[in-house]
Amino acid sequence: MESSGTTRRQATRQRLYEAAVTLIAEKGFSTTTVDEIAERAGVAKGTVYYNFKSKTELFEELLRHGVGLLTASLRAAAEESAERGGTRVEALDAMIRAGLDFIDRYPAFTQLYVAELWRTNRAWQSTLLVVRQEAVAVVEDVLREAVRTGELSEEIDIPLTAAALVGMVLVAALDWQAFQPERSIDEVHSALSLLLHGRVSGH
Repeated sequence: MESSGTTRRQATRQRLYEAAVTLIAEKGFSTTTVDEIAERAGVAKGTVYYNFKSKTELFEELLRHGVGLLTASLRAAAEESAERGGTRVEALDAMIRAGLDFIDRYPAFTQLYVAELWRTNRAWQSTLLVVRQEAVAVVEDVLREAVRTGELSEEIDIPLTAAALVGMVLVAALDWQAFQPERSIDEVHSALSLLLHGRVSGH
């Protein structure tokens, strides 16, 4: 059982993550100050430094935390699909839905993650690559199983296909939120589901 101190600390960290992610999405990393993060989170500045050594460490931990949540939700979707006796392709479909649900819930984090992924020479680049690989690995595992069971062709390139699926969900969801917000999550999921099932070519 966690102590109330640990639970309180986790709640504080969650508030700091939420404050940091919205400020950094609004203003960028370099112009966001620790004072502003503390103020937005409703805590004293010292509390930020008690939890994180620096603004950079806070941001690294934020990336780990956010991608960790995404990875967990993808894994849970695949496991639930398997428990229902679904195919591996159905598991991938469930993961697309889980990814969209995550992005719908954490749009500022997703924008930040996608923007940071393509930047170089950042202090957190290596952290970002590690957490990205964790998320992609969950998809790779399901693809590998699908090839093994004959659901998908042995010709598929698993690492690239997994990256393409994750990228498709991220970019399509950001496009949906920025340019087609009137669409429902079900419509976006159906469109991506057709792509997954290879029913776009008309054959």
